[in-house]
Amino acid sequence: MREDWCAWLPDSKARLNEACSRELETLYNIFSVSLDEALALRKQGAHAKACEAVYVCRGICFRFSHTLEVVLHGLHQHAKHFPVVPNAAPLDSANFQRTRGQRTAKLASLISRVLLSHRSQFIHKASTLKDMVTDLRDEFCRALDDLSSGLFYRTDSLWNALDQCHFDLTTCLRETNILFKSFLLVLPEEQLPAFEADLKLPRSVAPQPKLVFRHGRFAAVPGK
Repeated sequence: MREDWCAWLPDSKARLNEACSRELETLYNIFSVSLDEALALRKQGAHAKACEAVYVCRGICFRFSHTLEVVLHGLHQHAKHFPVVPNAAPLDSANFQRTRGQRTAKLASLISRVLLSHRSQFIHKASTLKDMVTDLRDEFCRALDDLSSGLFYRTDSLWNALDQCHFDLTTCLRETNILFKSFLLVLPEEQLPAFEADLKLPRSVAPQPKLVFRHGRFAAVPGK
């Protein structure tokens, strides 16, 4: 069943939202399951197998984060060049685990509340989230590289970094979903074809069945 807000959208907008959400969720599910498998192996004491398994996450993380960046870039560019004014609540630092993400969210929230117009708040939030996704992907890959290099004396901190980066990428995904819906609600119908053409989502694998993750894998992001 579609969410209630979808009932307010023309079918063309609803289809675009569903296609975008399906693309992101498919890649996110694969990313999450791959990481969960590696974490489970580590918990069982199979450290070598865990390191081998987690390295598979590198390509999946890159593909997921790249698709997320494409969506956020599309929202940022269209809102910047066309007079659309979607709603965008400030980022909440409590929804991030990495220190850098918390600082970025606090600063972005302060700037939005004090300095930016209603329209600029959306543009700034899309840009901030895109930068956060890039930073988190880079942090995740650096931790993977360190694990694969044999620096086992730092194992706990590296595995914690992977888990925290995934948590914060989850937050970025949920925030992006909210931004996308808010954007579609105010996007003039005549601008939809141009926006959809510019979006150019990377093609992913076929949609996967709904997957169940261990408790704590998802970040709670309140609706905005």
